Amino acid sequence: MYPVYQHNVQLEQYPEQLQAKSAELAAVLAPFNAPELEVHASAPQGFRLRAEFRLWHDGERCFYAMYAPGDKSQPYEVKDFPIASPLIQRLMEELLDAIQPNELLRRRLFQVEFLTTLSGDALITLIYHKRLDDAWQSAAEQLAQQLDVAIIGRARKQKRVLSRDYVNETLSVDGRDYHYRQIEGGFTQPNGEMNQHMLSWARNCVTGIGGDLLELYCGNGNFSIALADRFRRVLATEISKTSVQAAQVNIADNQLDNVDIIRLSSEEFVQALRGERSFRRLEGIALNDYDFRTVLVDPPRAGLDDESVRQVQAYENIVYISCNPQTLAANLKVLNQSHTIQRAALFDQFPYTHHTEAGVFLQRK
Repeated sequence: MYPVYQHNVQLEQYPEQLQAKSAELAAVLAPFNAPELEVHASAPQGFRLRAEFRLWHDGERCFYAMYAPGDKSQPYEVKDFPIASPLIQRLMEELLDAIQPNELLRRRLFQVEFLTTLSGDALITLIYHKRLDDAWQSAAEQLAQQLDVAIIGRARKQKRVLSRDYVNETLSVDGRDYHYRQIEGGFTQPNGEMNQHMLSWARNCVTGIGGDLLELYCGNGNFSIALADRFRRVLATEISKTSVQAAQVNIADNQLDNVDIIRLSSEEFVQALRGERSFRRLEGIALNDYDFRTVLVDPPRAGLDDESVRQVQAYENIVYISCNPQTLAANLKVLNQSHTIQRAALFDQFPYTHHTEAGVFLQRK
């Protein structure tokens, strides 16, 4: 779940906020003898590639609205949103101008979601409190052509995809371009420039290690794709069917022949490795043929479960990407018994929030 931004972001406060985050993360990692923190600062504005707003109606007029944290009684009109990508900022104005005089598109529209990419692709999801019929779709198709974007309409138990439900992204990492399909509603890193920093950092950590890579919680293959040329083979797991499908497309689009994605949870994969369970989804995958020397984990906010932590300890090298320093610290209490932190980094994915993205690289003692 992404952090919520306030409607009145203070851009001038960014350096001070980043310094505070860095100090807090350094303090969290200090008990584990972590080296000096590598701090990757975000652009102070225009960094966010996705955004969602309530659409507030006042008579015949509608406008984007946000609420004060913890108080949904008073909406605040959002006239500009400088942290959003330039493309989102432009589309916010163009979309509002287009739907304002069009009752078919405007009526009972209550939420708008924007998904964009560094490479200039865009998808807009319009969410309604009404059933979407063919007349709505005809009007929405004209809107999509006018704005040159993909559009999805959503309502209760209804989803109308006009052309596609994804955007195409190209990330530039260490002088090479990587191509990703990003699905509407699926997890993707919302700060594209910072994602490029994360991928470059991870690539640098594992340079020269060799062997094979195991990745848990791989999503759409964000890390697997970019790290593939650093290893003989890559095996990655992900529980979301939508993300696995996107990852398969990304493997093909990047012309990789050494990456396999399987739809298993982290817990299920641990059971398979130990021979405790067999899965049809592993047919054709010979786990004993892999030489896993490195594991990469990018778990949800809850961190790694106890079984997965113990399994991760079996590998010589661990790349741990964390969206929650507190659960990272809990996992490090175990991992630090067998491994030493060689590198630690702060990736400021979410400026102007308390949310902190961290990376640590550990090697067996």
